[in-house]
Amino acid sequence: MKRLLIALVASSFLATPIAFAQTAGASFELAQSHERYRHRPVDRHVDRTVEKRVMVKKYRWARGHRMSPAERRHMAYVNDYRRYRLRPPPRGQQWVRVDNDFLLISLATGVIVSLAR
Repeated sequence: MKRLLIALVASSFLATPIAFAQTAGASFELAQSHERYRHRPVDRHVDRTVEKRVMVKKYRWARGHRMSPAERRHMAYVNDYRRYRLRPPPRGQQWVRVDNDFLLISLATGVIVSLAR
């Protein structure tokens, strides 16, 4: 039984390179058949430009106004507040930019704490 097992393992080691050589030859023939299509010019006109711009239309922001979660989702959070010469936001508050206005809002409640223009 031991000799049979050793013979099977040895034959599998010998058969593996032969099987890979056959698949490599088939892939080489496949590459040769596709070679004639390589240099053919292909015109593809893909025009899928989708521009999605969401604008929050509110002309007057006021302190104490509670912003809805839908309004807060469409605002750009400002992480580089020093670039715009804004003071660092206290803990639990975040600067957001709407059009050309900067609003300091409370993250938990959505209430506008301060305005900067």
